[in-house]
This record gives sequence, structure tokens and C-alpha cells, in this order.
Amino acid sequence: MSDILIVDDERDIRELIADILKDEGFETRTAANSDEAVASLNEREPALMILDIWLKDSRMDGIDILKQVKRNNPAVPVIIISGHGNIEIAVAAIKQGAYDFIEKPFNIDQLMVVINRAMETSRLRRENSSLRRGGERAGEILGQSAALRRLRDSLDKVAKSNGRVMLTGEPGTGKELAARYIHAHSPRAQAPFVTVPCATIEPERMEEVLFGRESTERGIEPGLLEQAHGGVIYFDEVGDMPLGTQPKILRVLTEQQFIRAGGTDRVRVDLRVLSSTNRDLMAEIAAGRFRQELFDRLNVVPIAVPSLADRRDDIALLARHFIEQFHSAQGLTPRELPEETVAALQSMRWPGNIRQLRNVIERVLILAESHGPIQPAELEPQGATPDHSDALSLGPQITAMALREAREMFEREYLVAQINRFGGNISRTAQFVGMERSALHRKLKSLGVVGGMRSDDEMVLGK
Repeated sequence: MSDILIVDDERDIRELIADILKDEGFETRTAANSDEAVASLNEREPALMILDIWLKDSRMDGIDILKQVKRNNPAVPVIIISGHGNIEIAVAAIKQGAYDFIEKPFNIDQLMVVINRAMETSRLRRENSSLRRGGERAGEILGQSAALRRLRDSLDKVAKSNGRVMLTGEPGTGKELAARYIHAHSPRAQAPFVTVPCATIEPERMEEVLFGRESTERGIEPGLLEQAHGGVIYFDEVGDMPLGTQPKILRVLTEQQFIRAGGTDRVRVDLRVLSSTNRDLMAEIAAGRFRQELFDRLNVVPIAVPSLADRRDDIALLARHFIEQFHSAQGLTPRELPEETVAALQSMRWPGNIRQLRNVIERVLILAESHGPIQPAELEPQGATPDHSDALSLGPQITAMALREAREMFEREYLVAQINRFGGNISRTAQFVGMERSALHRKLKSLGVVGGMRSDDEMVLGK
């Protein structure tokens, strides 16, 4: 969200700030008095509010509006501006919960620095609030594929301990969901779960966001580490953490204490640390972009989160879950998912993994021209694309073969594609292709398809 509400009784000031923010890519709304401000707040909560202290011809002044915002919209940061400002007004505004105070005439660069910081604060508050609201749904991970069962078993083993866990996997596989699963099944389940989005926090702001700050005027502003005290701190995409911040985090992990920006007192915290990455951290270490010592501290228990390609058995369940989710959250009409569409979904490439599957389902529901079953053709315009890597084309190699050789090649490619589609499950593959399980094994052996069997009837194809 980038919607900013500007409240000032001077039209020139309102329009000047709005024009500046629009040039920076923000959406804006304006209000000239307290009634317009309250009406705008009631219509839609903004991400940030810029509020003048003195409002001519208004029922409420800026401090009164600030009190109401902090009572009814506590997640909205408020920047106070005034042409009559002094230290007493600034202190009063800060005590009432204002994010910061700027005196007119203001410097544009200074204003933008404060606005960008406040917007980042707003985003982090909303993100962690959303995670807390979704806590009751974080206790389970959907899926029954062999790959997901193995993941769930690993998560269950580490959940009861206090050990540090490093979750690895491709983008969109659900690493954060796995971290929340650990938290929900741990002794810290009722304590905070705080996410540090390492890839999106500006490097120069990282330490202030993590450690907090304190000053005479503003008092103490706890950082994310302090907010997570007693619970879990989750470093999302830790490979993107600025190199300069890494030794300070290493010290926190070692000493369980830190000093806020601008402060002198040491703050002690009790934290469980979880982290995730889609990067090859050993390569990052070799390139000098990640500290070996921090890696060793975080990577106590490494757990790989499987890609969607490794759990194709779960695609139908996940797709139907997303259909119901979009129906409940957005009112989109739920549609049936017939077997031919499930087969198409299972045969597609998913480089974006579960996140991409979710986006494809949302697009299909939004663009639906009917309320009937979802057809395979609706999946193709964007997002996932059919995986033709296993398809057999009649090129020169095929046309030069005898019929028996061509048939064997087709059978080999077809069966390998079906085994991959069902996540290596031989029983389900045999049922789908219409063969007895033992006959399928004999056929695979005769075609030279090498594989080992796990106890859960999953086949691991040889390279």
C-alpha cells in the first residue's frame, strides 16, 4: 500500500506535498479540515498520514485528530507538520504517538527521508500484523505427497527444540510457511513471531529497524529484535542482509543483547532464530558477500523445502484450497477443477512454485467467462506454461527409427513423464496409465528406466 493522506488547511501546502509524493510514485489523498480528514479515514485507512497541527475553521485540531487516529487506526504512522512549531508541541505530538514532527517551512529532502522511513514502518507493522492474524492457519502445511511428509517430519523434530534452523529452497516454495509451522508447534507458539524481510529493508535502515532507536525527544522505539523478545525472529532471505549488518547480528546471536541506535543501555533478548534463503550461501561466502561465522551460527539445522515439481501430487489439493481462499477473501465465484485440468496443472513447469500456482488460480477466477469447470486452455495465457521438456517430437531422429524403436522411445518418455507427474509414486502412476503395478515395473525395466524404491512406494529415477 502506498496511499498517503495529507491534511492541511493551506491549499498550496496540500498540493505541493501531494505533487512531490506523486512524483515519487505514491498515491495521495488530501483533506482541508478535520471533518474531511475523518471522512477520508473512515472511507479507507491510509498507509501514512501527514497532519498539520493548526487547522483553521475545524472542529478538531491536529492533536485531537492524532489521538483519534492512534485510537482507531493504530497502525497508521502520523507525521506532524506546523508553521508554529516549538519543542513543546513536538514533544506533545510524540507523546500522543506521532511518528515524527517537521516544522514549516520544511526542506523537501528532509520531508522525503521522514516519509520513506514512516512508510517502511507502516509496511513492517502491517506485514507482522497480518502474520499474527493468520497465526491460527499457520499450524498446518497442506499436502500429502512423500516430499511434503518428509518435510513435515523434519519440522516436527526441530519444533520442540530451541535450535536455529536454516530453511533453503527456490522462491515461492513456502519457506516462511515452514518457519511459521515451527513456531506454531513450538513452546513459543503464544509468543511473537516477527519477520525481518532482509531483501526489502533499505541497507542504511537495517540496523535501526532491527535494533530500534532512542532519543530525548522521541523516547524509546523498539526494533524488530526487541519486539520478538520471548518468541521467534525470522530472517527472510537472509542472504540479502547487508554485509555491514552481519557482524552485528552475529554478536546478537552470541550475546543475546544489543544497544539501540542513539542509546547506551544494553537490551537483553530471549529469541529463537529461524532463517531462510534461496541463494547458495556457500557461493556467497566464497564471493565475500556473506560471513562464514554467521552462516555457521544460523545453519545449525538445515532443512530443504521441496519445490512444487517435487510434490506434484499436492497440486490439486493446493489449487482447490486457493479456489476456496479466493472465494472467501475476495468473493470470487468458486469453480470445479476437473481431472483433465488437474492433469494439465501437474504437467506444467512451475519456476515460481506455490506462489505462481496461487497467482494462476487467482487470474483464472478473475478472468472467468463462465462459472463452469476450469478448462485446461484457461491456464495457458500467462504464469505457468505447459512443460514440453518430456514431449516427443517427430524430428529427424524419430523418423529414422524403426517402428519398434520409436514405440519404445515414446513409451519411455511417456512413462517417465507420468512418474514425475505423480511425484515418483508407482502405484498411482500404474493406476492412471491402466497397468498393474508389477507389470509397470517390468515395463520400466525392459525400457531401461532405472530407479530405486523407497518404503513409501516412491520411485527415484536414475540419472
